Amino acid sequence: MSDINAHIAEAPAAIAGGQGTVKDYFALLKPRVMSLVIFTAFVGIIAAPGALHPWLAFVALLAIAVGAGAAGALNMWYDADIDAVMKRTSKRPVPAGSITPAEALGFGMVLAAGSVLVLGLMVNVLAGALLAFTIFFYIVVYTMWLKRLTPQNIVIGGAAGAFPPMVGWVAVTGSIDLGAIALFLIIFTWTPPHFWALALWKKINADYSNAGVPMLPVVAGTDETRRQILLYSLLLVPVTLFPALTGTVGWLYLLANIGLGVMFIWHAWRVYRIREGQEAEIACKKLFGFSTMWLFVVFALILAERAIGIPSFAPVFG
Repeated sequence: MSDINAHIAEAPAAIAGGQGTVKDYFALLKPRVMSLVIFTAFVGIIAAPGALHPWLAFVALLAIAVGAGAAGALNMWYDADIDAVMKRTSKRPVPAGSITPAEALGFGMVLAAGSVLVLGLMVNVLAGALLAFTIFFYIVVYTMWLKRLTPQNIVIGGAAGAFPPMVGWVAVTGSIDLGAIALFLIIFTWTPPHFWALALWKKINADYSNAGVPMLPVVAGTDETRRQILLYSLLLVPVTLFPALTGTVGWLYLLANIGLGVMFIWHAWRVYRIREGQEAEIACKKLFGFSTMWLFVVFALILAERAIGIPSFAPVFG
């Protein structure tokens, strides 16, 4: 973080102590990421056995959303030095100078503490503890450690983005069951091919190289990245079917995901085989777009089954 002050000092707003607007502070929360967190956490609440009072369900969702926003703010605080040298992140509030690092740190810490306390005290202690661990994992394990250390950063660090449905589940049950782990594993396995497809499509390797971040395409090259995308895509299909074995989903989810899995592998195969020219870039773009839609549909199918009243399979495990 030695370069943070140098980057921030170039911005007149930073010299005045930050002139952040509501829009700037909202940007610190990473609202796009937060929307995915809210959706998957909601699915976790609905998929979990048992019921949660609607008011408590709302409190749980709000706390999880705020916790995700806190993690985003703390991430922007710590990563301000590398954000300042990367084209796609240089306009974020801290490197742009509208919010000082100290303000981002304080904002994130207050939100983190508040979200964990509210979830733990108003819903249940385990859910609050799991939310606290999620924030810790994203900031300390991923942002401070793995991101700048290993090309496997997005693989291990992807766990942070996979915890929200588990937190939602635990808010209902008060325990970590195999059904919650199944939802966690879907997002955990989906993250690497999704992110690496974006990296190859947007050609952001130079950004990460300039910032000294050892993302897989930078360290291992595009060919190895394509191979890893295909391997993780092949692993993703059986992982997606795991909720059927835990008694979390029914026949609609199972049949739809077999088809969706075949389509995911097909897109990944095209990325693996087509490696040059505009057609290769298009293949990466299509995989990224499909993977984004794929995750939404997979989790939406669980909601659809609950709404329609399709019974879940008898659990094989658990």
